Amino acid sequence: MKSITPINPLKRHQQTGASLMVVLLILVVVSLLGIGGAQIALMSERGSRNDRDMQLAWQAAEAALVDAELDMTVNRTAIFDGKSQLQFTPGCGTSGQTIGLCDAASPTRPAWLAVDFMATGSGAPSAAFGTYTGRSFASGTTGIQPAKAPRYIIELVPDPIGDKSNPSFLYRVTSMGFGPRDDIQGVLQMIYRI
Repeated sequence: MKSITPINPLKRHQQTGASLMVVLLILVVVSLLGIGGAQIALMSERGSRNDRDMQLAWQAAEAALVDAELDMTVNRTAIFDGKSQLQFTPGCGTSGQTIGLCDAASPTRPAWLAVDFMATGSGAPSAAFGTYTGRSFASGTTGIQPAKAPRYIIELVPDPIGDKSNPSFLYRVTSMGFGPRDDIQGVLQMIYRI
């Protein structure tokens, strides 16, 4: 029969726990890498969402430019003849056929910088999408849609290359589209010559 030799109690105290320290250091490094990776993924997701929201706002603003062009070329051609300035009021019109029509004669700042595109309802200085064309624009809280319909103004601007004895005008159209929230806004502008 073999005898079992007992472990020397002094040898137990000679172990320093170095393997435990190495394992704990590796665990800390792996945890830090995991946290860093999660933060990068979250930032990437936020960036993608922001890009999507801005694209939605730009597309809504572009739709408003197209609506304004239809307004000028199909619905209210008598107002937009390149010569008449009767419907354009200093500041911007807020009622009837003058909603969104602005006289850019102010020397201090253009109308598109002074207009509150967030204002809606009666007395708003900007025209909502479809005001004169009768077109509709999907907006609201269902799905990923703009928070509200885009708006636009049309400014009367003297034509710099026109005949000075018989002045003509250009039209500067400025539109604002909204993302899924009101604070996400895209602004586009075009110059239109009749």
